[in-house]
Amino acid sequence: MALSKSAESVQKSLFEKGLEMEVIELAASTRTAQDAATSIGCQIGQIVKSLLFCTKETKQPVLILASGINRVNEAVIQKYVGENIVKADADFTRDITGFAIGGIPPIGHKTSIVNVYIDEDLLQYETLWAAAGTPYAVFKLPAEKIQLITGGKIVSIKEQV
Repeated sequence: MALSKSAESVQKSLFEKGLEMEVIELAASTRTAQDAATSIGCQIGQIVKSLLFCTKETKQPVLILASGINRVNEAVIQKYVGENIVKADADFTRDITGFAIGGIPPIGHKTSIVNVYIDEDLLQYETLWAAAGTPYAVFKLPAEKIQLITGGKIVSIKEQV
C-alpha cells in the first residue's frame, strides 16, 4: 500500500540516512501519545513525542523528543537553550518542519533544527515508536539509534510532579 505524501517523505529521509526502518500507516490515529500507544499496542513511554518550541527573542526552533509519558519542563529546556521558549504555533511548525502538529517526525524536516533535545527516559526502552509525517503514520526504531539519527542531546526534560 502506498504511503501518503508526508509519510513517504519521512520514509525517504530514513533511507537517505541509511536506515532500514519502515514507515507504516495505521487505521487509527496516533495524534496523541496515548492514541499511538493504543493503536500500536506498546507502552505509552515508548512513544516519541516530537514537540516544537520557538525561542522568544531569536525565533529559533527547539525540538524536544519526549517520552510519551512525560511532560516537558520548559524551564529546564530554557536553561539548555539560553533563552525563554514558547510552544510553536501551527504556522511556525509547518514552516520549520514541513509537517502539521500531530504528525511531526523526529527527522526529515524542511529546515535543519540545531537545538534538539532527547528525553533520557526514552533510553530505558529497547524499541521506540515515532510519528512519521501524519497523525496515522509511525516508524519503529531502536532506542539506541535516536541520538544518531537526530543529532540531539540526551537530557533530563521531565516535569517533576
